Amino acid sequence: MSISTRTQEAIDLLSQLIETPSFSSEEAHSSALIEQWLTHRGVLTKRFHHNIYAVNRYEDAAKPYLLLNSHHDTVRPNKAYTRDPFKASIEDGKLYGLGSNDAGGALVSLMSAFVHFYERKDLPYNLILAASAEEETAGPLSLSALLNELPPIDLAIVGEPTLLQMAIAEKGLIVYDAVVSGTPSHAAHVNDDNAIMNTVEVLNWFKSLEFDRLSETLGAVKTTVTQISAGKQHNVVPASVDLVVDVRVTDAYTNEEIDAFFTAHAPCAMKARSLRLRSSGIPKSHPLVVAGEALGLKTYGSPTLSDQAALSCPSIKMGPGDSLRSHSADEFIFTQEIDAAITLYIDLLERFFDQLNTSSS
Repeated sequence: MSISTRTQEAIDLLSQLIETPSFSSEEAHSSALIEQWLTHRGVLTKRFHHNIYAVNRYEDAAKPYLLLNSHHDTVRPNKAYTRDPFKASIEDGKLYGLGSNDAGGALVSLMSAFVHFYERKDLPYNLILAASAEEETAGPLSLSALLNELPPIDLAIVGEPTLLQMAIAEKGLIVYDAVVSGTPSHAAHVNDDNAIMNTVEVLNWFKSLEFDRLSETLGAVKTTVTQISAGKQHNVVPASVDLVVDVRVTDAYTNEEIDAFFTAHAPCAMKARSLRLRSSGIPKSHPLVVAGEALGLKTYGSPTLSDQAALSCPSIKMGPGDSLRSHSADEFIFTQEIDAAITLYIDLLERFFDQLNTSSS
């Protein structure tokens, strides 16, 4: 099946990005590629550290702002790769390479859609494109920092692999450092307050923990102990055991409510690293969602975190690729997924804008 010139240009850019290492906070070279690609197409770009952004040519400050965002940083390749993660290659319609699926395919597709609308004078929204950095680590110079440089955002589409369906809600995240205390001693002596043994009860508490409120789109809050560390010598009972606890928060709770619960009820000391990564989403009745459903798109709630957590405005998460491929060995995206994504982003925005123009006339 043939693909359009604009799709080929997007695939060529993604191939360059794959072959340009861009680990979180090390995206100088990938940001330069993005800036060059946009500038070559007549787009006036701006830079904030390794974030590249642009506004449609005929910006009107009296109009609301719609953000098109995806990220160009990647995780480090895992040891199970059988291919060179920094070598872009296409086989059987699959473009292989680190960051191809998460989230290079979404990024280049959004960039292509933005260029499509860049010169339009009749847009009911201003469009802001943001190719953001440090998404994988929620770093200090990621989208959350870039937002301070942008006009207030009224609506957003965040590009992530969703099989081109609309995630209309996304769980937030609180990471806790927890400490289970005990009495240190020599291993040869009786000790009824062994911190490691005390941890058994604590782990069972987390295992059985259930929060009362359920989210219509996101289900239950999910609490998972992901790391444990204790002891340095075989003959010494340690004074404490360190845990890391991953809490995925739904829109049924604020992060502050979750934190207050753990402070009051947890059987161990717990300290949140941050409360800023909040659950996010958009009402199902929002015109953007209605426009998507008219195009045959399905809606769902996403358990995985993205730059959407930095946004306080209504937002959807949607893009080519499959979340199950993210961070996997021999990561890939289908080239036809990119072709479909460019068309879908454009069609979604066109239908959304048409709805707004019709309702206002």
